[in-house]
Amino acid sequence: MDPSDTHILELLGVLVSIGAWLLCLATTFMSTWLTLSTELLPSESYQLGLWETCVVQDHGTHECRPYNSLLGLPPDIKLARILMCVAVATGLLAWLLAVPGVHLVTACDPRLEDPEVKRVMKRVAGALGLATGALGLLPVSHVARLTAERFFDRSVPVLVPRWEFGAALFCGWVAGVLHLGAGVLLLVSSRRFPPPLSRDEPIPLTRTRGEYV
Repeated sequence: MDPSDTHILELLGVLVSIGAWLLCLATTFMSTWLTLSTELLPSESYQLGLWETCVVQDHGTHECRPYNSLLGLPPDIKLARILMCVAVATGLLAWLLAVPGVHLVTACDPRLEDPEVKRVMKRVAGALGLATGALGLLPVSHVARLTAERFFDRSVPVLVPRWEFGAALFCGWVAGVLHLGAGVLLLVSSRRFPPPLSRDEPIPLTRTRGEYV
């Protein structure tokens, strides 16, 4: 692979990693993980997030209340909180390691300018990116699966309102996929590729048994 292609891959990996981390951070604090609207009160709808629940009126009023107790939260909300916070931390560490690993970035410490050190930093950042993608996709998909099961539960009367997917779930899916893509880009850019052969350089030929006869 040409060095310029490697530089493009690593820059693209860093940019995608930063964008994915911002989306992951936004997903963690968004209050629209689940939404609910009822026919009895069509003028208002409800939103459920990891940290608060909100009531939205048609005329623009938006009132949110944080959860009163951590121990009283449903298990899926607790799990989503923990995994999303870990994903935010690992994603931040991933792009903080990826930035100085880029060849175009000059570090203050001369030891960080070693190509092997930069390669290791990109590999660690790529592995953290893959881990962050998995950590981010797990709670979002878990909450979506439980919501779908409860929505199509036939034991619940039809008149009972059901929670539906909110914008935060789709934002979390995009963030997880981008984290996986950034991890792959960083890992590919850290690989060692043999230098291309020059056209003027003779290609070595292997001897066969007939040449020794």
